[in-house]
Amino acid sequence: QVQLVESGGGLVQPGGSLRLSCVPSPRISAFSAMGWYRQAPGNQRDFVASIGWDGSTNYADSVKGRFTISRDNAKNTVYLQMNNLKPDETAVYYCNAGGGLTTPGGYWGQGTQVTVSS
Repeated sequence: QVQLVESGGGLVQPGGSLRLSCVPSPRISAFSAMGWYRQAPGNQRDFVASIGWDGSTNYADSVKGRFTISRDNAKNTVYLQMNNLKPDETAVYYCNAGGGLTTPGGYWGQGTQVTVSS
């Protein structure tokens, strides 16, 4: 059974930073790619970033230059470093596995809330 456990969300001021973490079970090496998506109230779930088994990455245009996705195989964790956050990026952020760099897989975490507000 696949489980994805996210952490690291919270309240941050505009322009601030947060780092999200996702720990998959089974191990990260079981997935060809993992990604992050976000969903604001009343909106669809949107792609944010993804990372392949070889370290290749893909980002939504809106986050390029501010967000960085990475993976630490030794710690079995995928990270999303978010800098210069904006209020309209307030959303529940979901970890995803089982897909590719441009398409989501069928496995989702429970989500972690990110609120950007002064």
